[in-house]
Amino acid sequence: MKFEFHSAAAVFAVPAPSSRRSFVIRAGPKGVVGVEPLDWKGWPRDRARKRVRFFRDFLTIPRGKGAGKSFILQPFQQEIVSGAFASGIRTALVSIPRANGKTMMAAGLALAELFVGPPSAEVLVIASDQRQANITLRYARRMVELNPVLAERVQVYADRLYLPENDATLLPLPAEPGALHGFDPSLLIVDELHVVTEAVWEAVTSVLGKRSESLTLAISTPATSADSIMWKLVEHGRSGTDPSFYLKEFAAPDGCAVDDRDAWRIANPALTCPKPFLAEDGLASAIRTLREPVARQLRLGQWVTGVDAWLPFGAWDACKRDRTVSPGERVVLAFDGSASGDSTALVGCTLDGHIWLEGIWENPGDPRWRVPRAEVSNAVDLAFEKYSVAAMACDPWGWRSELEQWGERHGERVVIEWNTAAAQRMAPATDRLYQAVVTKQVTHDGDPRLAAHIAHCIAKPTPMGDLVSKDKKGSPRKIDAAVAAIVAYELAAVHSMTKTYQSASFSY
Repeated sequence: MKFEFHSAAAVFAVPAPSSRRSFVIRAGPKGVVGVEPLDWKGWPRDRARKRVRFFRDFLTIPRGKGAGKSFILQPFQQEIVSGAFASGIRTALVSIPRANGKTMMAAGLALAELFVGPPSAEVLVIASDQRQANITLRYARRMVELNPVLAERVQVYADRLYLPENDATLLPLPAEPGALHGFDPSLLIVDELHVVTEAVWEAVTSVLGKRSESLTLAISTPATSADSIMWKLVEHGRSGTDPSFYLKEFAAPDGCAVDDRDAWRIANPALTCPKPFLAEDGLASAIRTLREPVARQLRLGQWVTGVDAWLPFGAWDACKRDRTVSPGERVVLAFDGSASGDSTALVGCTLDGHIWLEGIWENPGDPRWRVPRAEVSNAVDLAFEKYSVAAMACDPWGWRSELEQWGERHGERVVIEWNTAAAQRMAPATDRLYQAVVTKQVTHDGDPRLAAHIAHCIAKPTPMGDLVSKDKKGSPRKIDAAVAAIVAYELAAVHSMTKTYQSASFSY
């Protein structure tokens, strides 16, 4: 069997997929291409259908399941191509778990753009670094090598592919703003958008709009944080308000068990397509070796809070109890305050280990906002009136004058200083609450504000043990209530073990 492509000057006979040979592409200066350009007469005018056919007629799967066979796009891949290359689409985002062939498909789409894209097509492949971007280039280069018609037309360089007949270029680039200026792409592929910063995305989109037909296609697993450009784009796509934006998400249903195999099949179309190329036993093995939030993000395509979280997925929620702390009950309090525009929290804990949020003051997003100190101080006084407070630990930074006033009103031995930056004290306290949560020895009232602060905590290893920190410096994801909860639980645990706690000597 042969596929024939006609031009005004010649007829080209292309070997059928079963007889395709690998052509070795040598390094060094590239000679002049002496063959006639391919003729696309009779091909679909529709952008998506043209690319689907290019895969079928010209591309060979370079590695993995089906290697050496014709690259016929599976139904879910055809759906992606049809949606992304539909008329009027300028930006497309595909969220899909790992091992579903996204990089190989991206390489094929990049090659198709060189041949069936607009005149002087320019394809940029953006990834987290140059090494990752080069993976797509290697796939594309191998596809060229596996087809003699492509091999005799494409000039292969160490850092790019060039097609003289269309003056078209495929170039891999790292996700660095400075590397992305000065281009005019017809197709811009962003591999793993979840690692791309907002600055990089702005640099990416700033080069668009020069052509009447261009597309930015981002293919990625979900990001590790809602404070990401990918999440903003997902929300934008879900709103359905932008007809030039295409969003396709492959994800397991919310609330499913991580070992739910039906959920795996929903999230991973490579498991269920007519010619599956993802092995279910391999996926099962991978999931067993991953922490649950990581497995949900990377292999189930879910948006989960805290892939690098301090606590295991769902552990805090499992400790929720419907309990009211009675007036006059013996408790401890912990205070973590901000001097200006962050957040301030007052957390309580009973001596048997039930945590609740007594008060929280958070910046609503106003750069002029300041913590209402009088209101905070009043809340502390009210808590002392309501409960029998055995001790209150306070981080003194920025609140020393208030701390002294509280000590004068409620007792200097009751109101104590606790430096939350001191690892020698915070690391054991952090470990104590961690162990209590995973073994369900602690309970809490389920306050969503405290739960959010807990979920924002990232484990930060130190020689003395783990501490909690924000996901990044300057992050809007606050953790002050979580820090106060750690201190409160430690204070309650120590106070419940000894009646001499208030007279003990501590260096906080």
